[in-house]
Amino acid sequence: MSVYPFIEAEKAEGANVAKACALMEVSRSAFYDWHAHRPSRRQVADDELAERITAIFDASRGTYGWPRVHRDLRTAGICVSRKRVARIMRSLGLVGRCQRKKTRTTIPDPEAKGLDLLKRAFGPGTVELDRVYVGDITYIATWEGWLYLATVIDLASRRVVGWAMADHMRAELVCDALSMAIAARRPGPGLTFHSDRGTQYTSSEYVQLLEANGIIQSFSRPRQCWDNAVAESWFSSLKNELTYRQSWPTRTQARRAIFEYIEMFYNRRRLHSSLGYLSPADYEQTLNHAHQHDAVQAA
Repeated sequence: MSVYPFIEAEKAEGANVAKACALMEVSRSAFYDWHAHRPSRRQVADDELAERITAIFDASRGTYGWPRVHRDLRTAGICVSRKRVARIMRSLGLVGRCQRKKTRTTIPDPEAKGLDLLKRAFGPGTVELDRVYVGDITYIATWEGWLYLATVIDLASRRVVGWAMADHMRAELVCDALSMAIAARRPGPGLTFHSDRGTQYTSSEYVQLLEANGIIQSFSRPRQCWDNAVAESWFSSLKNELTYRQSWPTRTQARRAIFEYIEMFYNRRRLHSSLGYLSPADYEQTLNHAHQHDAVQAA
């Protein structure tokens, strides 16, 4: 640690600079050179803020851009402008992950019959928890071959409530993902499940699973990928924040990393812009507290 601030403090109290420098075993010329070039208060504050920003960026696995970093700082009680956060991140070379275009994996079923019950009503507050789920399939490249991932997302909270991974994308894959969601969340009858018209989602196995649990099926319109934008957006986040950032020698390694991304990072910690910069878990907790309050008031 530099002794010059201590000499500066003694100087402010009226102490003799020469004696203070002799006591600290430094030359007066060195002290005055430091005094002339010492950082401004603004620079000191920026350096301290840069440490906080770097810590938040690292905790996000290098995925957060300035909007999420800014919100994390504000949540911690640090009042700072968005432009200042962006400026400091630029100076540090910290850049968030941007989404890439998604490549489709499911094969449309031309015979699929069904309506789009969602009609792109994706905004928070449009549905309650466990009333609308959306799902899709993607693939991850490994040295052993493709690893296919099917997910089920609660539209209200954007939480991944079910998933399954395999070296194939037969109907069994999407059935396993939905079965996990049903076991974990136990939704009541009347839940809507929305997906594209892929053959996995129109298979007899999947339709029977939906009917057995009182789930209503909804389909995107033909050639309208935006009708299932929430599911596709999630895969973009996964790939840009995890799977595109390194090679995966084995499917097992990719499975473990994806599991940890979903359960430890995305569902519990990752700030979601459409949820007011809350994580899906925190957003659900907020909704549950509001419902409990309303029930008490009604009673």
